[in-house]
Amino acid sequence: MKINDQDPLLPYQPDSKRYESMKYRRCGRSGLDLPLISLGLWHNFGHGDDFKNGRSILRTAFDLGITHFDLANNYGPPYGAAEENFGRIFQKDFKALRDELIISSKAGWDMWPGPYGNFGSKKYLVASLDQSLKRMGLDYVDIFYHHRPDPETPLEETMAALDLIVRQGKALYVGISQYSAEDTAKASQLLKEMGTPCLIHQPRYSMMDRWVEDGLLDVLESEGIGAIAFSPLEQGVLTNKYLKGFPEDSRAVKDGRYLQTEKLTPELLRKVEQLNELAKKRGQSLAQMAIAWLLKDKRITSVLVGVSKPSQIIDNVNSLKVLDFSSEELGKIEQLIKS
Repeated sequence: MKINDQDPLLPYQPDSKRYESMKYRRCGRSGLDLPLISLGLWHNFGHGDDFKNGRSILRTAFDLGITHFDLANNYGPPYGAAEENFGRIFQKDFKALRDELIISSKAGWDMWPGPYGNFGSKKYLVASLDQSLKRMGLDYVDIFYHHRPDPETPLEETMAALDLIVRQGKALYVGISQYSAEDTAKASQLLKEMGTPCLIHQPRYSMMDRWVEDGLLDVLESEGIGAIAFSPLEQGVLTNKYLKGFPEDSRAVKDGRYLQTEKLTPELLRKVEQLNELAKKRGQSLAQMAIAWLLKDKRITSVLVGVSKPSQIIDNVNSLKVLDFSSEELGKIEQLIKS
């Protein structure tokens, strides 16, 4: 595996062997396969980021068989910037490859001023997707998500908006993110009644964040809904990045909104060190083991990774080489996490 460093002035030529090494998994009870590793554009695709680096990340990912690129209306900064930059790269490199791509976007968080730019009303969701399609230069997205539950809008209205979007041809499939087990079951039933099944749920899930195990995964299995886990590395905690201090280019230093340095306590770092030693015995990095740990459960369709450079994509894909865990390894992980 190598980083795609083709001259950006020349037409992109994808690797002819891109589908030989990637593994794919069926998404719930649908007809859609997703790569076990998907690429998220949450970070590193804003207007202040290196455009050439972002382009190399996307090229390298596709060369490795990663066909799924995940965005949202508010990814940036500023809001909308990731979709705009992805749209520029799409037009240059991927337009002729559109039918080989799964492109997703979302709406549900604060996006524009006033009462119609947030949460889950039909007004907001339809308008937001229209804006996203314009930013990306697309006729449709493959998956459109409601990004978070809305405690005020009736669930019937939100699900009706998702159904409408599919019937309008603006999305092929719909999904939800961060919904509880109970609300997921309700949403799934509503969508089934409308004739637009819920394809996928995008929950936050890692070895250190296990809320989905309290009923949600069981609901997804019974309803035939796929799952794509985000923040699999717990914002970088489940890597060896912080074992020797805080690198200046790390997220904890550069952007404290998502990972505060004070949360990286000596006790937590001791756990990470022990997990890192276990990963070494498996012939993996800690990040690779954390991804493989999620994928051991067949209910997890794909793991959504975010990277700041192409080499990290290669490292993440290499996690697929060792997906099996012994009972002793699983027991040791549980012991370390819960201690």
